[in-house]
Formats: sequence, C-alpha cells, structure tokens
Amino acid sequence: MNLKKFNTEQLVQLCLSGNQSAQLEIYNRYYKAMYNASFRIVKDSYEAEDVMQDSFLLAFTKLKELKDLKIFGPWLKRIVINKSIHHYKKRTKHKEIGLDDVLYKIEDNNVETYEDYDFIHVKAKEVLNTMNTLKDNYKLALTLNLIEGYDYEEISDIMNISNANCRTTISRAKEALRRKLQIFA
Repeated sequence: MNLKKFNTEQLVQLCLSGNQSAQLEIYNRYYKAMYNASFRIVKDSYEAEDVMQDSFLLAFTKLKELKDLKIFGPWLKRIVINKSIHHYKKRTKHKEIGLDDVLYKIEDNNVETYEDYDFIHVKAKEVLNTMNTLKDNYKLALTLNLIEGYDYEEISDIMNISNANCRTTISRAKEALRRKLQIFA
C-alpha cells in the first residue's frame, strides 16, 4: 500500500489502528518542520533532534486524545514547542552566565555594516543573529510570534504569563531588536 497518496487525516486514522508504516509516513512528512521549530528554541542540533523524537513518541502515544484529526499538524507543533521550551528552561535553569555573555561587544558580532542601511534590505540571517543577542524571554517571545506564527493568547499560554505581559514583552522585544539592528546602520 502506497501511503504517500494518503492525506494526513487518513494517515492519523491508520496510526490509531496501530499501523507503523503510517506513523513512519507522518514522521517523514513532519520531521523537518518540527526539527526546525525545536532548533529555533533549544539552539542545539542534537538537543533539537532529541526533543523532536520525544515529541513524536508522545504524539503517537496520546493520539487517541486528539479530538479533531484535521488539526494533527498544529497539535504536533504545539507539543514540539512545549517540549522545546521545557527542555530549554531545564537546561538553562542552573547555567552559570559568563562575563562574555553579559557584555555585548559589537566588534565580536559578525554582522556587516551598511552606509545606506534600510530595514527592508536586512538579511534574515542578520535579524536572527541579532535576535540571539536579546534576553531569553524576548528571544522566545519573538520566535513564537514572528517565526512560528503564534498569536498573543497562545504565546501567553506557552510562556505561562498574562496576556498583557505577553503584549508588553513582545513590544519591548521588537523595540530592543530595532535598536540593536540600528547599531549596525
């Protein structure tokens, strides 16, 4: 049976009946996107791979709890995001912060400067590199909002903060990102 012709909802239905080939097909369809989502949060390739694998295992074991099979993709992504955030917080909870991490040195940053700087022409990689210099909660909020596409309510649930705090955090994070990008102008 060629499972590549099946849509996701049909594959999930097969997974519910214990079809391992359907599980493999779903994995093959989603693993790149889920790995990328995890990597943007945990910032380590091996850890992102582990988080992604754990997320798939959890999703397949909790599949019976999914009420609407049509939302499998967003449901899986939510699992990956939550596991990634949990893993990141656990890893950084007792991490010592070195002096180099506290002091931001422009000369150490490998970002080109432009005479006629225009935000429209900023390369995505430069923006992502600059985002990585922001405080952790700013970086996480912007990643969830701008890259992953979550709205304020979803982000406030994920980060376990109030809706107003979420809006303020994202607003301040965007402003901090703008200021840092203007340094390179």
